[in-house]
Amino acid sequence: MAHALRLARLGLYTTTPNPRVGCVIVQSAADGFGTVVGTGWHAKAGEPHAEVHALREAGDKAKGATAYVTLEPCNHTGRTGPCSEALVAAGVSRVVAAMQDPNPLVAGQGLARLAAAGIQVHSGLLENEAIELNIGFVSRMTRGRPWLRLKTAASLDGKTALNNNASQWITGEAARQDGHRWRARACAILTGFGTVKEDNPQMTVRGVDYGGLPPRQPLRIVVDSRLQIYPTANILKGAKDGSPALIVGAVEDESRIAALRDVGAEVLVIPNEHGKVELHSMLRALAERGINEIHAEAGFKLNGSLLRECCVDEFLIYQAPMLIGDNAQGMFNLHELTELSQATRLKIIDRTLLGDDLRILARPVK
Repeated sequence: MAHALRLARLGLYTTTPNPRVGCVIVQSAADGFGTVVGTGWHAKAGEPHAEVHALREAGDKAKGATAYVTLEPCNHTGRTGPCSEALVAAGVSRVVAAMQDPNPLVAGQGLARLAAAGIQVHSGLLENEAIELNIGFVSRMTRGRPWLRLKTAASLDGKTALNNNASQWITGEAARQDGHRWRARACAILTGFGTVKEDNPQMTVRGVDYGGLPPRQPLRIVVDSRLQIYPTANILKGAKDGSPALIVGAVEDESRIAALRDVGAEVLVIPNEHGKVELHSMLRALAERGINEIHAEAGFKLNGSLLRECCVDEFLIYQAPMLIGDNAQGMFNLHELTELSQATRLKIIDRTLLGDDLRILARPVK
């Protein structure tokens, strides 16, 4: 199963909106040690699933073998046929799944179909690792919203830029390249109009090895309540050439919407009662588009809004060994607290040193 999970990670950057899945088929032996006869992983939506690749490699050796798969085999026909039927037809004797599929179209039906065909089925082996690999897919299927990871780079005193907006570069090259890999695994990159206005970023993935697969640029999303973004902004360049961009606003300004659509951008208007973008409704709308993971890189205003509205599932924080001072810009625009009990508590999931910078992965304590 550990091998199957390693195979699944090969599709880390490319499977969206599908989950990342790996499969290993093992022919059992009398001494208890099996022989791997087939392996496979899912690379891209519309292409064969992991089980199909593994079965093709195993051929006749799949008969009587055990299939280890990181996600319950599907039992419905989408762009491809049901994997449960392929496993039945191949004559495997046992299927071990790391986790059940949270997709309501599957949700135990795949394992039930295998059991009905007389195949031994087991679920739960390395389940936590499988869930983490597909945390966004699980979020979309169970909560109806994507997993939102908020990335920020700051000094040790929590500052992201000088008051004149200078911020290049707080972190070193290793941390910046790591940030691009986190961008690459996301389905969408989210920022705000303030960041576009001050920095005019591209918000694209650069310098990432896709393992021989064609590079994929995530959907680029700009939260811009008043639709102030200019059509020549870097983040909109390439929208007509397959590098998609979505502007989420709060006003029905037909002339500005038309100008943005003329350069290939899509516009979604989702206002709240205060004339701002309704963030939870935006997340639900993105889930309906098949967005599993969102990588947010924004300024302290949008960061603060996302945090206050409980939209952040995970923090990706790069800390550089420098001190900038009190007058510099912070990470979050938050109201003043009067008691420490009001603070947002975090659980640190991972700490990694990248060059001289520290990467912290943390999640809010529920």
